[in-house]
Amino acid sequence: MNDMKPAMDEFEFFLGKEWSDGLPVVTPTEARVARMLAGTARDPNELIGNIPPAMEPATVRTVAIHALMAGCKPEYLPVVLGALKLMLREEFNMNGVQGTMHGAAPLMIVSGPYAQSIGIHGGNGCFGPGFRANASIGRAIRLMMMNLGGGIAGVASATIFATPLRYTACITENIERSPWESLSVSKGYKPTDNVITCAMVESPRLTFDDVSQEPQRLLTGIADSMAAMGSWNMHARSDMVVAMGPQHASICTKAGMSRADVHAWLTQRAGRKVRDLKGGGNWRPERVRALAPFMQLDPDDDDCFIPVIKEADDLQLMVAGGWGPCTAICHGWSGGSKAVHGVYDV
Repeated sequence: MNDMKPAMDEFEFFLGKEWSDGLPVVTPTEARVARMLAGTARDPNELIGNIPPAMEPATVRTVAIHALMAGCKPEYLPVVLGALKLMLREEFNMNGVQGTMHGAAPLMIVSGPYAQSIGIHGGNGCFGPGFRANASIGRAIRLMMMNLGGGIAGVASATIFATPLRYTACITENIERSPWESLSVSKGYKPTDNVITCAMVESPRLTFDDVSQEPQRLLTGIADSMAAMGSWNMHARSDMVVAMGPQHASICTKAGMSRADVHAWLTQRAGRKVRDLKGGGNWRPERVRALAPFMQLDPDDDDCFIPVIKEADDLQLMVAGGWGPCTAICHGWSGGSKAVHGVYDV
């Protein structure tokens, strides 16, 4: 008679713990962790920061462990480390989004030559499955938000639905097909700089337009999608990501519009009048009054125009995705977070 117990299944073991996002993880053996740490020259004991709300420490080693669990290659580790450092800035307010009822997530837009060299994808299907770098880098951040920060639904997180972006949220730009400078260059960085921009946003809403052949008509439809009555952008100062497909961006370029021109057009014209906002959505006049001191808005004037973008640098405009008549719009969180960006070490 064989009394030997069956060997423990390592994948089932991890899935039985609150250490996963519900998907299998790579078992972090010492040998695998050592290989992951070879992706950086930093001291494994260096503290990157404490992840709210649980405030467990994230060292280079613990970041490497989560990157490994998420399926990263060692060369992805500098991006994970750089992104986490940015996300722990006070103005980004990770603590707030960890506990929110909303489903916003920290989206990473990785710019520069290193992103290209490790295969972060910005072309066809960039927000979806099939790209290891995108999927695993974003997933590593989410696993740390859960395991070290305690951002687990029904525990520290009150999110009502969450969104697919809470599995993973990492993309780059479609540099090859973009007619404009990159997002990071528009912020004053050099094309050779390796830069991450992080914004708290919802999953992308797609604006499909295969009719418009001139910018004003095209941008009017995009601006309407930006100004959804139920979005937080309409009622508070909040970041927004607009990822124009190369086809849509080329329509603007052929008409002589630069990236800055399109950015200014959308900033000035995306919005709704008070009379429209009163009809539904998240309208509260006191929210407009809170913005009034620096925006001169009057919630009692039905003709008062309320812009979606309250400050120009709240709009993160980029070119991504494949060729086709589509633009992706990621609405922002409730005004509690400010986008962050910076150079990271490779």
